[in-house]
Amino acid sequence: MNAGNHYRVVVGMATCGLSAGANYVYQSMKKEVESLGLTNVDIEVTGCIGSCTYEPIVEVFCPGEEKISYIFMTPEKGVQVVKSHFAGHKPIYEYTLQGYQMAKAFEEELSLDKTNIALSSLDESEMEMDDIPASEPLIRDLKVDLDITHLPFYAKQKRVVMHNCGLINPEDINEYIAMDGYFALAKSLLELKRLEVIDIIMASGLRGRGGAGFPTGVKWKFAYQEPGDEKYFICNADEGDPGAFMDRSLLEGDPHSVIEAMIIAGYAIGAHQGYIYVRAEYPVAVKRLNIALDQAKNMGLLGKNILGSGFDFNIDIRLGAGAFVCGEETALIASVEGKRGMPRNKPPFPAHSGLFNKPTIINNVETLGNVAQIILKGASWFTAMGTQKSPGTKVFALGGKITNTGLVEVPMGITLREIIYDIGGGCPNGKELKAIQTGGPSGGCITTKYLDLPIDFDNLTSIGSMMGSGGMIVMDEDNCMVDIARFYLDFTVSESCGKCTPCREGTKRLLEIVTRISEGKGKLSDINLLEDLGQHLKDTALCALGQTAPNPVLSTLENFKDEYLAHIVDKRCPAHVCKKLLGYEITDDCRGCTKCVRYCPVHAITGKPLAKHHIDPDLCIRCGACFEGCAFHAIVVK
Repeated sequence: MNAGNHYRVVVGMATCGLSAGANYVYQSMKKEVESLGLTNVDIEVTGCIGSCTYEPIVEVFCPGEEKISYIFMTPEKGVQVVKSHFAGHKPIYEYTLQGYQMAKAFEEELSLDKTNIALSSLDESEMEMDDIPASEPLIRDLKVDLDITHLPFYAKQKRVVMHNCGLINPEDINEYIAMDGYFALAKSLLELKRLEVIDIIMASGLRGRGGAGFPTGVKWKFAYQEPGDEKYFICNADEGDPGAFMDRSLLEGDPHSVIEAMIIAGYAIGAHQGYIYVRAEYPVAVKRLNIALDQAKNMGLLGKNILGSGFDFNIDIRLGAGAFVCGEETALIASVEGKRGMPRNKPPFPAHSGLFNKPTIINNVETLGNVAQIILKGASWFTAMGTQKSPGTKVFALGGKITNTGLVEVPMGITLREIIYDIGGGCPNGKELKAIQTGGPSGGCITTKYLDLPIDFDNLTSIGSMMGSGGMIVMDEDNCMVDIARFYLDFTVSESCGKCTPCREGTKRLLEIVTRISEGKGKLSDINLLEDLGQHLKDTALCALGQTAPNPVLSTLENFKDEYLAHIVDKRCPAHVCKKLLGYEITDDCRGCTKCVRYCPVHAITGKPLAKHHIDPDLCIRCGACFEGCAFHAIVVK
């Protein structure tokens, strides 16, 4: 390290980082830098870095040097990093991911044989034991790569939409401009005619990332062809799928990319007013959007006569109350108009008659995240990624029973196996992968037989699931698929607006049937009833919420019917999840420590000290407290 180096330090402060305490890390590091009078350090806010597993994350950039990523940061660690790394020019390797992994390796070796540490399993090229001072942490001077973007988690990712997230300060428009921000807007307004912009988007094959996958350029052209200049453009930031947070992260990490795309789209279709419909429960995104809008207006990039082109465009924010149905475009339009968010029949489609009965285009946040780069780099650049019918990339929110959780942006056409194992690291604790839920409540559960299927809009639909907005929940052998179907049905019942009878009544009946199956009260005839009712709902519901609500039930029935039968015929839950089908027994391994007696909230366990105890099944409420608390593993689940 050179003493004269200048450091740029970014702290991941999207909602994921903030909830892990990133703001405290940021404040402590700022305070320590000021306290030491360091003038060679700039500490900045940034968005989601991607690998949420390791939040809070702090990354250090220095010209001519590899990026260094610190993980699991705390305010105390932040102070130490400032003193050692920035003031003393000596990084603290223990706080990096590689340091963390190496420490775990040592711990495992030590646990295996504390008197004879087996170091042979470590790569000798990475370390020289003679160089390690006995009084120092063993990993301090190892020559390792400290940039987490070189990890397998990032190796197969292709960052297009998220390319600025985790890099720039989303609250500083100058940093966005430094990354070629608003250059696409300038090109569109000053060099291209409106139809030429639409032609580029059409040639790129960009499809809506909100779930339906409709071609974006075609949609724009519909509105362009409508007469009159009173048209509207709406950004749909009403992200409601359980487990999905792609749109929120893009708004938090790169709000100007969405604003720039909206202005370009407004110019292309002939609109002068735009709205961002965003959930009120996304306060960080709303705050940064407001900052970005003010900055764009102050620099003449939004408002009257943008860049001297004569084109006017304004954007206002509309806060949503968090209703899942408002992700549907006609319900969203009603909500923007100040009405109750309920869908209506189509046609007319919004491109012909939308907001205030004027031509209106609605695009999802991630869709817009592609626009500026397509304009700058060309349609052929975009079609070179992904598949023929689904070009480009897709951002997934990878969660559930997976080792590496976080945001994953991959080229279309990648297989589930690559995402789950190469990027996600597989299921933790040696558990077997059971299913992958894509598309949220509108999607379905995919089995392991489709692990090598290339992912795109059409392939997912062909196997009974869908892309949705991009939530991807991984399930292992401990998940009960009947319980999973019940969970998603419970969500759609709560979120149904109640306007059409099939959805209002049909989802409730589905939930009632699945619930009684999970409680051991199901009948074999319930299987046919679920299939018939689910198909009827798909065929008759008014909007996509109702039409797709049966998908979790139908897909689990198709792929995991044996689990339904186990619940109905054998009155047991193979995954030991459904509480009313569980039974607990104390085995002969019981030492009579009485711990289970103290844990049981209903006094269902009896026995004398140092003698085997017993559980009264009639009193047991199957809470599992005794099972979790037994130190001798003497309680089993039946």
